[in-house]
Amino acid sequence: MDSARQRVRIRDGNRLRRGHWHCFVFLVLSFSTLLASPLLADNLSLPSEAIQALDKIYGNDLDAAIAIARGLQHSEPDHPLGYFLEAEAFWWKRYCAACEIKYGMVEAWKQSKEPEDEAFLQITDKEIDTAEARLAKSETAEMHVYAGIGYDLKARIYALRSENRNVARVGVKGRAEMLRALELDPQMADASAVLGIYNYYVDTLSPIVKLLRVFMGIPGGSKENGVKQLQVGMDHGVLMAVDARFILARALRQYDQKYEQALSVGEPLGVRYPNNPIFLLLLGNLNAELGRSADAAQYFRLALQSPMPDSVCTARIRDITHAFLASLHQK
Repeated sequence: MDSARQRVRIRDGNRLRRGHWHCFVFLVLSFSTLLASPLLADNLSLPSEAIQALDKIYGNDLDAAIAIARGLQHSEPDHPLGYFLEAEAFWWKRYCAACEIKYGMVEAWKQSKEPEDEAFLQITDKEIDTAEARLAKSETAEMHVYAGIGYDLKARIYALRSENRNVARVGVKGRAEMLRALELDPQMADASAVLGIYNYYVDTLSPIVKLLRVFMGIPGGSKENGVKQLQVGMDHGVLMAVDARFILARALRQYDQKYEQALSVGEPLGVRYPNNPIFLLLLGNLNAELGRSADAAQYFRLALQSPMPDSVCTARIRDITHAFLASLHQK
């Protein structure tokens, strides 16, 4: 990348910091700078059906994952796992539908409210309600994590719609859940992952937004701590491992322009889930930033050939890949 282009990227990065309050409020649920222990073991246990559902979600077979999730809801209606899985699958559909290229980056940018959002919010409410019902009987770190992730999922949709007040409202509740989870079990890697998201992103806020954060009484963060916590989440998390890896790779690209490091973090996603066009677009994007046009074009072509979950995602992926290939002077 020549010096002129680098200056443009720095300028656009500053513009992103000024304009992306929604990125912050999406992550507001994790209000802590607490570092989890670096020596963690997997500390949530999932049935084989849930593991299969997660593989299908990240493998881009979202309808099959939803079918498994609803089966778990039927067999264990008072457990939050099935509701979490359905909400996670829905989120990835929503993410794909919102993707576009801005500032040379493929990302899910702001979108308006969609009719299907209400069904998603009802599912996340069910996840939270079932977790809280179990907590009322017996307090465990696991159920606090499920409740906290439920609030996190709600925050993602609200942030995408720029409903900042709603994000703050559910974020305050999510904060309490995750902090309590780590009080009960300091080795709860999934809680550490969500806290890492907050710590990284809150440290990237513009001075104006940081001032608003102070007035709202929201603690500051640390990118260094956030990276460590996200690494804990992606290496040891059960529910949040893939999300943590994907989020860290995107953050390193978008806010630090550390393309080589971001590629190193993101490449295992493409290896494990070669049919996920979202992961392939990210890897193509990073290779393009590194000047590796041939590798970038290969990832974009693979994304174009991937099976799509629905027609909206198909159209988005097609438009994005063609635009990137054109920028690389590829067909």
